Amino acid sequence: MLPTRTLLGSARLTLFTRAGCGLCDTAKNTVLQFQKRRSFEYVEKDIMEPGNKTWRDAYDFDVPVLHVQSVQEGSPKEADLSDARKLFHRWTEQELERSVEEAEKE
Repeated sequence: MLPTRTLLGSARLTLFTRAGCGLCDTAKNTVLQFQKRRSFEYVEKDIMEPGNKTWRDAYDFDVPVLHVQSVQEGSPKEADLSDARKLFHRWTEQELERSVEEAEKE
């Protein structure tokens, strides 16, 4: 018997972006297209909004950045700098799928 995705865990994707960023728009579209095929938590964070200074300091010149994390009982509700798989600037739907599958196996 093969384990189901729910037994393995699920994934949370956090897209770090900013307004007026063409690469960010492309990245968001890739994530949304993938979400039509797979279920996962999805959050967007504009690094320029007040309260996101940590993310602005980390990713000011790197957006878009996508964190792909395993979500299990007791896992943090927010993205974390250290525990996520990270995709930078440009990625394909296939690369995204591979990252999500790896996160779900954790």
